[in-house]
Amino acid sequence: MSRTVYVNGEYLPEEDAKISIFDRGFLMADAVYEVTSVLDGKLIDFEGHAVRLKRSLDELEMAEPCTKDELLAIHRKLVADNGIVEGLVYLQVTRGSDGDRDFVFPSEDTPPSIVLFTQNKPGLADSPAAKKGAKIISIEDIRWGRRDIKTVQLLYPSMGKMMAKKAGCDDAWLVEDGHVTEGTSNNAYFVKDGVIVTRPLSNDILHGITRKAVLRMAAEAQLKIEERLFTIEEAQGADEAFTTSASAFVMPVVEIDGVALGEGTPGPIATRLREIYLDESLKAAI
Repeated sequence: MSRTVYVNGEYLPEEDAKISIFDRGFLMADAVYEVTSVLDGKLIDFEGHAVRLKRSLDELEMAEPCTKDELLAIHRKLVADNGIVEGLVYLQVTRGSDGDRDFVFPSEDTPPSIVLFTQNKPGLADSPAAKKGAKIISIEDIRWGRRDIKTVQLLYPSMGKMMAKKAGCDDAWLVEDGHVTEGTSNNAYFVKDGVIVTRPLSNDILHGITRKAVLRMAAEAQLKIEERLFTIEEAQGADEAFTTSASAFVMPVVEIDGVALGEGTPGPIATRLREIYLDESLKAAI
């Protein structure tokens, strides 16, 4: 059965969804996005994603396509109409189209384009990958400097994931000036002697919604946290490591550039943080 998707005010069968070939998201990657997880038919941390979406739009001087309440209603209708129990809602806003290709922004009265669709992901919470843990390679970070804006410029992260796949691994961590920035689609952490280490927020990394929640929960669990720069070599010498993202939650890392961490299995802190995050997020889901 065809999915119902949302395109510029209309709910449509996916095969009927259309966007102009002159849309700047298509021509210029002039667009931002968010991905919200769905567990038990409810949205996980919708408020955080809505706030970050507005920040991304503001940073790019892009108009908001609708109110937060309208956005929530669209999310809920798509989840219901598509029967999503566990899965994702993808949202993308572009600067729209004024009918031609031009590097200069279109006039201010050009409406933005907004599209949303769902992805059905049974077993999202009870992921086999989380039980096994991820193997990571490191690659040079050559992305643009405003990684705090969640744009659709995802070619290099996609290439990074393919580099990892070709190496027989699961993902890649990006390295700039000798220090880890983040993963291809996640924030990166390691744990040494009970201390969680992760890079501090800046324009260099995405301000992860799951990152914020997990660090808050870790602090509430009396775990020590250090937000500082770190190297691949430091992470390789750690007791354990993990990543966080909206779609994978807390994902243990068991190997970095061929070096096994700890026993080569998911570590206790990453495993416990995943349990806490899923439990608390389900309680707060809307």
